[in-house]
Amino acid sequence: MVGIGGGGDVVGALAAAGLAAASGTPSVLGGLTWERRPVDPLPGPRRLDELSGAEPLNDAVALAGPQTTGPGGFRFAEARMAELLGEPTVLVDPHPGPHGVAAALADAAARLGADVVVLLDVGGDVLAHGDEVSLASPLADAVMLATAPELAARGLPVLGAVFGAGCDGELTPEEVAARLAEVAAGGGARGEHEPDEPTLERLAAAVAAVPTEASRMALRCARGERGRRFIRDGRSVVTLTAAGGRVFLFDPLVALASAARLADAVRDAVSLADADARLARLGVRTELAAELTRR
Repeated sequence: MVGIGGGGDVVGALAAAGLAAASGTPSVLGGLTWERRPVDPLPGPRRLDELSGAEPLNDAVALAGPQTTGPGGFRFAEARMAELLGEPTVLVDPHPGPHGVAAALADAAARLGADVVVLLDVGGDVLAHGDEVSLASPLADAVMLATAPELAARGLPVLGAVFGAGCDGELTPEEVAARLAEVAAGGGARGEHEPDEPTLERLAAAVAAVPTEASRMALRCARGERGRRFIRDGRSVVTLTAAGGRVFLFDPLVALASAARLADAVRDAVSLADADARLARLGVRTELAAELTRR
């Protein structure tokens, strides 16, 4: 269960893990080596050789423990989750681009005994077209969703997932609903689920331990809160809805052929930098570009 947007998306991955747990299926949680600027002031994600206290599985995937840190000693969200869960989590370095990351994920899945990969985005911007007014962090999601064709080609089943629709201040709930409808129209819907109470309790513990506003808003949606709320120190407004508290599963290959236009645009990128350049040529400003500008 990989939270593909960086930052606190590993917390949101608990929602999908809860669905598996309800059917007696164990899972391994993970996320990216890309923390938000308040946590990691360096632009972009960290390479594995920049990590301390991690166990590399290959060139792009490592296991994180409670003491896993990046340059300057900051703790990854995945390290905090490892501490909370009492077991290692996975850290994925997206620098190699879709094909390289897919190969690394397939290798890691084999080593960990995982037979399905779930790529979960908190918010729903993984399905962005690119022209949404508040879109701010499309790169990580696009690169990670674009691993799906290679994973499938390697015989590893892969699912896409959205939790916390509209809860990150980027796409609105209405925009996320429209993008999910596009995927459904192509035959790619794979179910809509409400997290059970044990999962919500785990989410509550996680949002208390890991700085993550989007997953916190998703939990509030699942607990029944509705209406407009401010996030990011009042710089963004989100609308809490019933959909924000649900997990939407979809076929990522259908998504790439329909709503997920940005992921499709980077599917042949040979690196994260190449993917960033491809989105720039489409007129899409990414989180990497923003971080490099503020450096």
